Amino acid sequence: MSASTTEAVAQHALRHHFATMEQQRESTTLGMWIFLVTEIMFFGGLFTAYLVYRTAYPDVWEYCSRHHMEFKLGTLNTVILLCSSLTVALSVHAIQMGQKKLTAILLFVTVLMGLGFLGIKSIEYHNHYVEGSVPGPWWHMEIERPDGTHYPAPHQYQLFFYLYFVMTGLHALHVTIGVVALAIIALWSWQGKYTREYHNPVHITGLYWHFVDLVWIFLFPLLYLIAGK
Repeated sequence: MSASTTEAVAQHALRHHFATMEQQRESTTLGMWIFLVTEIMFFGGLFTAYLVYRTAYPDVWEYCSRHHMEFKLGTLNTVILLCSSLTVALSVHAIQMGQKKLTAILLFVTVLMGLGFLGIKSIEYHNHYVEGSVPGPWWHMEIERPDGTHYPAPHQYQLFFYLYFVMTGLHALHVTIGVVALAIIALWSWQGKYTREYHNPVHITGLYWHFVDLVWIFLFPLLYLIAGK
């Protein structure tokens, strides 16, 4: 793409209420950060509820984490999301260098890792359904006594799984939204819509994906590591 064509693309992307591309970039970045702050407040409420019940029923939390969390699957998902953050960061660097095709490839790889995360999470959910640890009408989880016998889990055990499914379910929803957004951005990048002068959507979508990864970095130890394994 010639310099004149690149400049024309950038000028076309500049909205009328902004004076320069730099001002537009800073404004969209600020808008994304404000949105992410509201998301942090949202998840912060869930983390607070978790802390309250974790303090009230420490033995219940430890038992559920030790006996009913898929530690290996959770660890694998953590690795996947950390790698996906790397590919997103590399995609932002690539588009800043004007490498549109490489940007698209890196974003598509991120999409595949996001789908892998969701696939592994669905396996975990299915396992919880089979063992009866899904709260509500599907609940039939049993507690193992030291002598090997079992008895129905008290209602306090459902609190752990209510919070587990709400927090991980909302996180999975955010991952799904991110996967769709990254797929669209990747397609548009492949088509040459973004340049080193104009790549705001790549940048702010990358910020969103990093936030999604950060939330999981908190969820993983809270749900999978609290048993002190």
